[in-house]
Amino acid sequence: RVLFRSLQIKPGQKGLDATLGYGGHTRKMLECLQGQGHVYGLDVDPIESVKTEERLRGFGFGEDVFTMIQTNFANIDQVAKAHGPFDFVLADLGVSSMQIDNPERGFSFKVDGPLDLRLNQEAGISAAERLDTISRDELAGMLYENSDEPHCEELAKAITDEIRKGHRVDTTTKLRRIIENTLDFLPEKDKKETIKKTCQRTFQALRIDVNREFEVLYEFMEKLPGALKPGGRVTILTFHSGEDRIVKKSFKQMKKAGIYGEIADEVIRPSAEECSVNSRARSTKMRWAIKA
Repeated sequence: RVLFRSLQIKPGQKGLDATLGYGGHTRKMLECLQGQGHVYGLDVDPIESVKTEERLRGFGFGEDVFTMIQTNFANIDQVAKAHGPFDFVLADLGVSSMQIDNPERGFSFKVDGPLDLRLNQEAGISAAERLDTISRDELAGMLYENSDEPHCEELAKAITDEIRKGHRVDTTTKLRRIIENTLDFLPEKDKKETIKKTCQRTFQALRIDVNREFEVLYEFMEKLPGALKPGGRVTILTFHSGEDRIVKKSFKQMKKAGIYGEIADEVIRPSAEECSVNSRARSTKMRWAIKA
């Protein structure tokens, strides 16, 4: 895969998976190391990170080669101070399938569950609590900025009107129904597909907001070079234009400043074969950089 070619992992190296998730990427990195070297995996999710650590231990990766750290990847500077600098770093900014598939987390509009959307349910406020106090203009802006939602004005009005009537929007189903009713004016042939895409974008916009994902990514990009060894490689996978813009801009500015010696000139997209194996890969954009 292009991803692992870009990292050029060799036995004896030290690496960081900044977004551990289900551990699939970490497992491949560890296999590349062939028992020599070490991978550190970061994840902010206290529920899933424990399961992932158990899963990787079950594959035979002991504490000599793998360490799991429960922290936000914005704290990469602290991690590097304790364990770095690193030969390679990977950040996959997609929400992991375990989170999407667990109805209790509220990431999916396809199943009923509490409208939560936090990556770490022990911190911050849920999406439902965020909607309790949001103004119509702020919500419209959030939907537009975080997911380029074309119907942001109509949706913001419908959602805030509902809340003003005293009806909390606190489940995934309630939010989906508001979206369906708001877009009921659409021609029948387009309706189903547009509603589905609007649901995806609305849930994404809320998730980005409650987890402060853009702010966290800015912080990570700023601290990233300090965590890499000279010649160290980083690869970042993004899933929508807002994230990709932040990564692209940071890499370009830092190459100009001489911090990175080389960066990907163009965004790299998954092959048709990769998309057929994993349908969620379709919207992936990949960029890499090498520290000078």
